[in-house]
Amino acid sequence: MADPRAITAAPDLESADLALVLLTVEEAARRLRIGRTTCFKLVLAGEIESVTVGRLRRVPTEALPAYVTQLRRRPAEAA
Repeated sequence: MADPRAITAAPDLESADLALVLLTVEEAARRLRIGRTTCFKLVLAGEIESVTVGRLRRVPTEALPAYVTQLRRRPAEAA
């Protein structure tokens, strides 16, 4: 049987994410509470800033608040 203390001793991935400078697109999607596919579309469209590191696509952490600010400044679309 597994030691119940092992569950609480495991590092919390959400709090570990807070120290990162560059996020994967999946991590950015999780922080924005949107789907992975939607986040990839926003990154590829240039709506969310991203950088390449070698062959990897990464999202700077400060790009997420910038994206949300941009959304808040857009006029509400007519329904």
